[in-house]
Amino acid sequence: MTSSDPRQAFVWTWLPGASEPVVAGRIDADGPMHAFTYARSYRQRLDAMSLYEPELPLEPGQLRPVGDLTIAGCLRDSAPDAWGQRVILARHLGHLTRTSDVSELSLLTYFLESGTDRIGALDFQDSPTEYVPRPTSSATLEQLMGAAADIENGRLLPPALAEALTRGTSIGGARPKVLLTDQGRDLIAKFSSTTDIRPVVKAEGVAMDLARRVGLNVAPVQVTEVAGKDVLLVERFDRPGGGQRRHLASALTILGLDEFTGARYGSYADLADHIRQSFTSPAATLRELFSRVVFNILVGNTDDHPRNHAAYVNADGSLMLSPAYDICPQPRSVPQANQAMAIGRDGQRTSQIITCLTACETYLLSSAQAQAIIDEQIEIIRTQWDEAARAARLTELDRRQLYGREILNEFIFRE
Repeated sequence: MTSSDPRQAFVWTWLPGASEPVVAGRIDADGPMHAFTYARSYRQRLDAMSLYEPELPLEPGQLRPVGDLTIAGCLRDSAPDAWGQRVILARHLGHLTRTSDVSELSLLTYFLESGTDRIGALDFQDSPTEYVPRPTSSATLEQLMGAAADIENGRLLPPALAEALTRGTSIGGARPKVLLTDQGRDLIAKFSSTTDIRPVVKAEGVAMDLARRVGLNVAPVQVTEVAGKDVLLVERFDRPGGGQRRHLASALTILGLDEFTGARYGSYADLADHIRQSFTSPAATLRELFSRVVFNILVGNTDDHPRNHAAYVNADGSLMLSPAYDICPQPRSVPQANQAMAIGRDGQRTSQIITCLTACETYLLSSAQAQAIIDEQIEIIRTQWDEAARAARLTELDRRQLYGREILNEFIFRE
């Protein structure tokens, strides 16, 4: 970070049902700390809502981050993660090298230079009075894929393509991706990486399709091919149409955890407690959460950290679990595995069915109800695997690499 880094940024938000944003407040940076102050004009609105009540209650005065956080989690949720930061840094430097460090730019720089079509219903501007969206891209998907590969390989980026890639910098994750609109659908396009040694894009595609088949609420996906490379198209669930945007909070924010040091303490049991306290339809939501935990184990998705779960934030402050996303089988060289989040109150995170059964009461389920969910998912995965594999364009080799290794690995059935 340098002395030229911005010291403040104005937060704009789309209120429920609105197609245009209004200024909500200001972020002020003081070293690593970032405080937030609601604008008086926003607080006086009849339709004003808290950006996230536990962290930023709708009240006057400067609101500092709670606990060990350096910025409110609901604001940090809207910042670019690893991939977006690399794109922005590459635009600053012209290209990336092995020594390039994303900490060279400040968090407010990343807020203000990332795309305005970010996940959720917030955006960041230099001005409190004029909202100016960053330009959208006219580049083709093939051109954007090429530009993403250039960044990964440290090549110089043409200015036009560097600007075009910026649109997708405001969404999370470490893998290359862009935002696009196709036939009225708002999509995230995820690319294969130059470092991939396995069919990562197709693996996520088949897992997301299987999740839909077992009855989970998931974002619709499609595996396609562009310029001979796999692309996963994910339909966005934070865009209800008509220019509207939906407020989101990650499980990391809901659990009050720090981005870098606290994520390891994420627990499904703690999230279940929040569901009982703050979510609409808590019993149904707990069943859905349990079903997602089971499915992650069955398909070998051990990257189920708190950032990969989210909830809608309603105008009255209540929460509602968003569709599932980022379900991707992870490479496994040995049978044993652990989930990223503890499943029950005993802290166990072993990727086995017995771990889920032992914790079923945390989700207000009986042993019989939990077993029924598990049995149904296993049956559907086994009987519909071939159909899902074809839809995800898996080759025979891809199928052999995934089925029995990550998906339905024998370790999950041990007791």
